[in-house]
Order: sequence, then C-alpha cells, then structure tokens
Amino acid sequence: MNFKEFIQKSYIRPWDIAIILLLTFSSFLPLVVFGIQNTAQDDASKQAVLKVDGEVIKVFELKEDGPTYTYKYEAADGDYNLIEVSGDRIRMVETNCGDQICVQRGWISKAGETPIACLPHNLFITVEASDGSEDGSLIY
Repeated sequence: MNFKEFIQKSYIRPWDIAIILLLTFSSFLPLVVFGIQNTAQDDASKQAVLKVDGEVIKVFELKEDGPTYTYKYEAADGDYNLIEVSGDRIRMVETNCGDQICVQRGWISKAGETPIACLPHNLFITVEASDGSEDGSLIY
C-alpha cells in the first residue's frame, strides 16, 4: 500500500492536514513572543537594591561594561556582608552569618530574578529594571 492509497482509505482529509500544520506552527508562537520580550528587557538599565529590615541602604548601578568593586555593609551589632559588583551582575562574597547560603547563591543580573537573601542579617539584594519590566510590576 502506497501513501496515496493510505490517505484515501484513512479518515484524514486534506483540511485536517492543514489544521494540524497550523496548530503545530502556532504552538511555537509563545516562544517567539517571550523571546522578543526578554531581549527588550536586556536594553533597560538595571540597578541592584540593598535592603536591610525593609529599609533601602544602597543602590548599585549595573552596567554591562561597569567597574568591579566591593561594598561592605556593617551593622551596629557587628554583622557584616561583603558585596561584589562586577559590571552588570552582583553577588555576596563574604558574611559572618552561620549558614552562608547567601554566599552560595552566586551572581544575579536579571530583573525579577530570585534575590540574594541573608536571613540571619535580614538583608536582601534585588535587581530592578528602570522600565519596570521585572516580574509582578505594573506600569499605569
């Protein structure tokens, strides 16, 4: 049995094939849309916000070819966190808390990415985009 006989004896009609092809190609549409949306997010300027107990302590500008430097946050009770900024990314290098999870977190660089959190010191570092494109934000 050749292909033409198979098509004639089956329940598949020519329009069925067209519909299947249309649905297959349209299933890739979200991939294209979200890919374009993510490239637009990379064009926005970004900044990292250091918050302790919900209060903004310092804002770091994150630029692609920006300098590499460290910042040491020291609390009155002797807690400290050493933060490194390298171009458009930021990380926690050293801290005197017990678990060191914030140091193991590594680099963050994208708006809306899971923040660096040092829970024993109640310190959080988040990356925010200047155009408000991070997750959960609304522009009115």
